[in-house]
Amino acid sequence: MSTKIKTVDCPNCKKAVAWTEENSYRPFCSKRCKLIDFGGWASERNSIPGQPVYPAVEDEYDQ
Repeated sequence: MSTKIKTVDCPNCKKAVAWTEENSYRPFCSKRCKLIDFGGWASERNSIPGQPVYPAVEDEYDQ
């Protein structure tokens, strides 16, 4: 009985990646792709749509 290795596409470059314990960057293909994705979230280029968690606070300078 052979086990079939699951593959996924890297979210950044779309390269096929084996979903295994040996791939410490999964679902990414490399450290580079993982860091590019992290940079997108850190710079707020990536976001999840929805309502703000905290309402905007107006102070005397905003009026």
